[in-house]
Amino acid sequence: MDTSRQETLKYDFKSIEAKWQQIWQTEQPYKVSADPQQPKYYVLEMFPYPSGRIHMGHVRNYSIGDVIARYKRMRGFNVLHPMGWDAFGLPAENAALKHGVHPAQWTYSNIDYMRGQLKAMGLSYDWDREIATCRPEYYRWEQHVFLQLLEKGLVYRKKTTVNWCEDCATVLAREQVINGCCWRCDSQVVPKNMYGWFLKITDYAEELLADLDKLGGWPEKVVTMQRNWIGKSQGLACDFQVEERDDKITIFTTRPDTIFGVTFMSLAPEHPLIDSLITGTEQEAAVRGFIEQTLQEKQRMALDQEPEKHGIFTGKYCLNPFTNERVPIYVANFVLMEYGTGAVMAVPAHDQRDFEFARKYDLPVRPVVQPEERLEGSSMESAWEGDGVLADSGKFSGLPATEAKKAVIAEAEKQGIGRAHITWRLRDWGISRQRYWGAPIPVIHCESCGTVPVPKEQLPVVLPGTESPYGSHAPLHHQEAFYSTSCPKCGQAAKRETDTMDTFMESSWYFARYISPRDETSLINQEAGTYWLAVDQYIGGVEHAILHLLYSRFFTKLLRDLGYLDISEPFTNLLTQGMVIKDGAKMSKSKGNVVDPDDLIQQYGADTVRLFALFAAPPERDLEWNPQGVEGCFRFLSRVFRLIHANLACFAAEHAGNIAIDQLAPADRQLHRKTHQTIFRVTGSIESNFHFNTAIAGVMELVNQISAATGEETASSMNQDVLREALEIVLLLLFPMVPHFCEELWQLTGHSQTLQKQRWPDANYAATLEDELTIVIQVNGKLRSRLQVPTETGEEEIKALALADERVTSFITEKSVQKIIVVKDKLVNIVVK
Repeated sequence: MDTSRQETLKYDFKSIEAKWQQIWQTEQPYKVSADPQQPKYYVLEMFPYPSGRIHMGHVRNYSIGDVIARYKRMRGFNVLHPMGWDAFGLPAENAALKHGVHPAQWTYSNIDYMRGQLKAMGLSYDWDREIATCRPEYYRWEQHVFLQLLEKGLVYRKKTTVNWCEDCATVLAREQVINGCCWRCDSQVVPKNMYGWFLKITDYAEELLADLDKLGGWPEKVVTMQRNWIGKSQGLACDFQVEERDDKITIFTTRPDTIFGVTFMSLAPEHPLIDSLITGTEQEAAVRGFIEQTLQEKQRMALDQEPEKHGIFTGKYCLNPFTNERVPIYVANFVLMEYGTGAVMAVPAHDQRDFEFARKYDLPVRPVVQPEERLEGSSMESAWEGDGVLADSGKFSGLPATEAKKAVIAEAEKQGIGRAHITWRLRDWGISRQRYWGAPIPVIHCESCGTVPVPKEQLPVVLPGTESPYGSHAPLHHQEAFYSTSCPKCGQAAKRETDTMDTFMESSWYFARYISPRDETSLINQEAGTYWLAVDQYIGGVEHAILHLLYSRFFTKLLRDLGYLDISEPFTNLLTQGMVIKDGAKMSKSKGNVVDPDDLIQQYGADTVRLFALFAAPPERDLEWNPQGVEGCFRFLSRVFRLIHANLACFAAEHAGNIAIDQLAPADRQLHRKTHQTIFRVTGSIESNFHFNTAIAGVMELVNQISAATGEETASSMNQDVLREALEIVLLLLFPMVPHFCEELWQLTGHSQTLQKQRWPDANYAATLEDELTIVIQVNGKLRSRLQVPTETGEEEIKALALADERVTSFITEKSVQKIIVVKDKLVNIVVK
């Protein structure tokens, strides 16, 4: 080996990566079509929002997906691996306003730049299937589905209370309200009643919940989060009559066994009955002031923030339907209108929130479920929420609480004062947004005909102004040229809907549009959809565990029931990769800890960056940024590069065919064994849990052994077939991770076909077997020694060797051997007394 040449030989990643990206661009090897003769595999990473530049989180996500795609192709699968852009949304609108350009111009420019970045990473996408959700040819089908759902009664319009920013003139999601102010302009956010469009996701709540049991390929954490978000509760619904009025307050409780312990009624500030209860009373001004203050405070609270409990007495009472007892009615800030009925029968002895409220406002605490140690309301320091036996509960006293729940419901149904009921935490999906940059909702409002759907032949309703960089991008309710129209039914002057759709609408079905993205006759080619769907492996951040993934599951069921799909779940397997962490925090511009992938690619090459993203941590764990780790990955690739160049002679040598294991010299046998053990290890790491970090570590160990075996003193004596095989396996196993690098060296070693046409290697089990085994020797379960024995050593001989081991004899001398336990190929345990 010429060491001086090796020292000057450099891994020129720039020319290598440019060369292979050009080949892939020209030959389009990743373009696929449905082929019933081949097993399919659909791998998909969550598509990005075109913010302008990819970040390290993108690099990690897409590298993981690309390894899976390339690996599955080598395993003989017909792999669909598409990419597109989640292009609508308020961030683009804000950025465009900030930079003085049209949102369309901003978005399409960013898409062009980011597409170039993704291609520079060597990702094996079928770019012919690229989509952008802001294109009319995409959202045309979303509008079409909206109209079909409208026909079926699965879409409706109602007035609701929203978070409203006056300066931005738009509704904000709870996540966009920061300390009571708009995330964009810092203006105070106020509650506002206005009309909006909703999808009836609650009609599918039962199926969405039940089908979670089918998602065996999803992380249990995500399944649990969705189960809790859907939030099925079973209990009693009954009415508390308002004293001296015809009004009733309907409550729902999962604890009907505690109904005899009710000491006050709590209403949400938005409860519709409050207005009639307080109008014209002495309490009116105080209650209205409390409600206004509470709603403002609600705007300032984080989603998971628990408010300090406050309330106010309305001056009115209702009657407990079981006892006819007068119950004071309060408005309380901790009661949610969006959960249950917006009214809570308060049982402070058995609910901690009610207990804290009762103590604050000096309300009675009446225990009616008694544990073994009897409770006294006056001396309780916290609510008792456990099981027990009913007391002071009329004819139900003495019943265990679990039995009493059923008995109370049965009695309520018998008397006609209540019924068994199921309620859901899940609420219908509000899809209306008052911003410009979104898909228009295809309906027309006519004074004579009401709400009229846009005729389907007139779709898409195109967002105005996108055809010109100077077009208007004011909210649609400010664009008269857009909203002024005529009614499709009566021909009179009418007004188009000016709300646009929530961007979650676009991302809830994009995976299906990839199947036939250029189809102008239908949302999806059903024959191709039957072949490709469901997605076999979906990859993305755990932050999307609820909304995006839940809406995608919902939309899949909608599209199934509309006849587009024949699947009920969109994603068979889900991988939620961890975040990229730097200086103890997630990389973000606001924290100033962002590392630009472009800079890394320029300095080290895309393959090095990919390798680091895959090697630094298991995919489901957070990745801690480490510049030394990137440098280490580059050094490893440079070392392999030199190793291949140093041993090109073995590829030129005549190949003898199959390697006869029993004829190999010990050193050759050792390398041959390591080669096949590495195939076995890497394949297992990928197949079992996508732990590419351990797969790469296995290849690194093989490279170390090859290097040791090909030193100057031993290179000439190496079996060339064994060496050739080992080096080829290194390139085959690394190819999914570092494709440019491996393709270049594969070509250098004289192979006519590219690596992407090669099959994944199979390990020869016989070749993986060790010549010797390490047997652990225990005495009474404690490690005392180890034996090295030939693999064919029999059990009796192993027992004899263990008893004779000089490090063992001191622990068994003058003791009686009771028995000797042999675990084949692993250990011997000598039991003495």
